[in-house]
Amino acid sequence: MQTLHTRREWLWKTAAAVSGASLGRAAGAPTAPVALARCKTYDPAELLPTMRKMFDQLGGLGRLVKGKTVAIKINLTGSPTYRLGYLPLEDTHYTHPHVIAAAASLMAQAGARRIRLLESPWSTADPVEEYLLRANWEPRDILAAAPNVEFENTNYLGTGKKYTRLTVPFGGYVFPAFDLNHSYADCDVFVSLTKMKEHATAGITLSMKNCFGLTPCTIYGADAGIDEPSETPKGSRTTVHAGDRQPSRSAPPEKDPRSPRLDTWRVPRTVVDLVAARPVDLAIVEGIKTMTGGEGPWVEGDLKPVSPGVILAGLNPVSTDAVAMAVMGFDPMADRGTPPFESCDSTLKLAEAAGIGTRDLQRIEVAGASIAEVMFDFAAMRRQRRAASPPPFRVRG
Repeated sequence: MQTLHTRREWLWKTAAAVSGASLGRAAGAPTAPVALARCKTYDPAELLPTMRKMFDQLGGLGRLVKGKTVAIKINLTGSPTYRLGYLPLEDTHYTHPHVIAAAASLMAQAGARRIRLLESPWSTADPVEEYLLRANWEPRDILAAAPNVEFENTNYLGTGKKYTRLTVPFGGYVFPAFDLNHSYADCDVFVSLTKMKEHATAGITLSMKNCFGLTPCTIYGADAGIDEPSETPKGSRTTVHAGDRQPSRSAPPEKDPRSPRLDTWRVPRTVVDLVAARPVDLAIVEGIKTMTGGEGPWVEGDLKPVSPGVILAGLNPVSTDAVAMAVMGFDPMADRGTPPFESCDSTLKLAEAAGIGTRDLQRIEVAGASIAEVMFDFAAMRRQRRAASPPPFRVRG
C-alpha cells in the first residue's frame, strides 16, 4: 500500500504543478464520463441489466476491478428506528439492498477478487449485519450475491489492529490527514454507493457527501478518547460538525482551530478533504426511490417519499455529483446563497477548486439517457416548501 500512496501523491503533485495553485485549478480539474439511466424498479430483472449497461458505457468494470479488492462505502445513515411514515428505510434514505447486491454481483462477474461492504453505523460497534437485521433486511441476500463478499463496521478498528493514516495531498481545507479504518487503505478500488437526496447541512448528499461516514467515531466522535481512540464508538461526529473539540490526540488535529465553527462551513470542506485523502474510483448514485426535504426522517420539515426512477455512475465523484445535481433540477455551478446551497458552501465548488474534478456540465460526457429525459425536479419542490414555510433566520458568526 505504501507504493499506492506514493503514486497517488505523485499524481496530485503533478496535477498541481500543471494546473497552478489550489484555488486556481478549476479550469484544469479532471473530468470523466458519467452514465445515466432510467430505472423504475428495484426488480433485479430491470436493475441488473441497467447497471451492467451503465458500467459498459464507462469502459467496463473489468478494467477497474479484475483481480482486485473492492471496497464499497454504502449509505445507512441514521438509526434503523428512524422511518418516514411506514416506509422501508431503503425506499427513502438507505442505499437499497438490491442495488448493493447488484453492484457486488456485477463486480464479481467482472473478476473482482474480494468485495468489502463498508459503513460506520451510528454509535455502535455491532457488526453491520446486525444493523441490517434491525432494518428488516436479510444480510445473507447481499452476502450471497457474489463470492468473497464481507461487511466491515468502519466506525472503529473493526478487524484491523491499527488505524491507517491517509493524508490530504493538497494540504486540506480543515484536516491535513485522517486516521481511518484499515479497509479504506486495504483495497485497490474504492466505490461510493449512495442515495440521491437533499441534505439539511450540506444542501445535497451524493457520492462525495457519502464519504463523510469514513471518519470513525472512536476518534472523531463527541465521546472519543482524548489521548487515544476509544475502544468502541460513542456519540456523533461533532468534532467534524461543530469543531467543539479536536480528534483524539493520536490523530492529526485540524489545521486551524480558529476557523469557523459552523457546520455549514466545516462539513463541505471536510468532505472534500476526505475524498482527496481516499479518492473515489467509482461513484454510484441511486435515485430509484428516495425522499425530498432532507437526508433522513429526523430532519424537520415537509418530507416526502418520491420515485425519480433514475440511477447513474461515473469515474469521477465531482462530475458524477454534478450530473446528479442537474438531474435533481439544481445548477451544479451554484454557489453559497443559491439553491441547494442557500446557507452552506458548495462541496462541488470546493472539490473542483482542490483539483479533484469538474462540475461544469459542458466538460462532462453523459452516456446513456440525457439529463432532460430523466430529470426529477427536486429544485421545484424545494422552492414550494420554502415559499410555504421559509427557514428560520440564523445569525452567522
